[in-house]
Amino acid sequence: MIICFDIGGSGIKAALARSASELTPLGRVPTPLDDFAAFVAAMRGVVDRAGAPQGTPIAISITGVVDPATEVITVANIPCADGRKLGPELAMALGRPVFVANDADCFALAEAVEGAGRGHRIVFGAILGTGVGGGIVIDGRIVNGAGGFAGEWGHGPVAATSAGEPPVAIPRFACGCGQTGCVDTVGAARGTERLHKHLFGVELPSTAIVEAWLAGDARAARTIEVQIDLLAGPLALVINVVGAGIVPVGGGLGKVPEFIALLDRAVRQRILRRLDAPLVVPSRLTLEPGLVGAAILGFVENAA
Repeated sequence: MIICFDIGGSGIKAALARSASELTPLGRVPTPLDDFAAFVAAMRGVVDRAGAPQGTPIAISITGVVDPATEVITVANIPCADGRKLGPELAMALGRPVFVANDADCFALAEAVEGAGRGHRIVFGAILGTGVGGGIVIDGRIVNGAGGFAGEWGHGPVAATSAGEPPVAIPRFACGCGQTGCVDTVGAARGTERLHKHLFGVELPSTAIVEAWLAGDARAARTIEVQIDLLAGPLALVINVVGAGIVPVGGGLGKVPEFIALLDRAVRQRILRRLDAPLVVPSRLTLEPGLVGAAILGFVENAA
């Protein structure tokens, strides 16, 4: 049995897991952002409500990056937790073993074990949501590497400076990570909006751009074409390097099958391996993948 949490900047969701596929919801509470004592108290309230035996482990999927060497978390949108050894501090406060992992890693783990990655030894889970993220799972375990940054294909100056047919020049946009030209600046929702404004001088939400594209709008179609071209090369490189057998995609654009189908075709044209079957696919776990991933994390780490 595992008490699992999915923690973001706005809310803390929880469930009691008897297996990876048998989760009992424990509700949702707001995330205390600036008071660590309140943060711990919110989690303690959920743990007490779970009624699990003393010693039942806690597993957490959280926005932010955990350094596996130091256990220190970098989580800018939850300031009270940022820079803390979150796992050890919560374990001491709550009197239970605590396992913590990045939310994209937990997404990848959930898809690898219970979703589209079942039967594949190496799974790369790609996030195309507000930004671009990802996680690597090999043989049912998260690979997080030095610093905890493995799988973060959205960052690093790797985005192309021209894209589409005919090619159009793409600026090296500044990224929130401090670098310029990151895939995160042109991929996913904010990237769709940034590219559309760059191409046509019009500010629209990503949802409106995608809806217009699906309805046959030529300008929106051009934006999507350019975005697919910019995403496909870096994702193909990741697949070549890690040898992923399948790439489930989560986040808002992961819920648009037409977008994922285009991306899949573009990626398969760029990788070394020749495939007729889809490689980049929509995620299958649309219901609480963070909690499912946290549950699996807990069972795996607790058995280690």
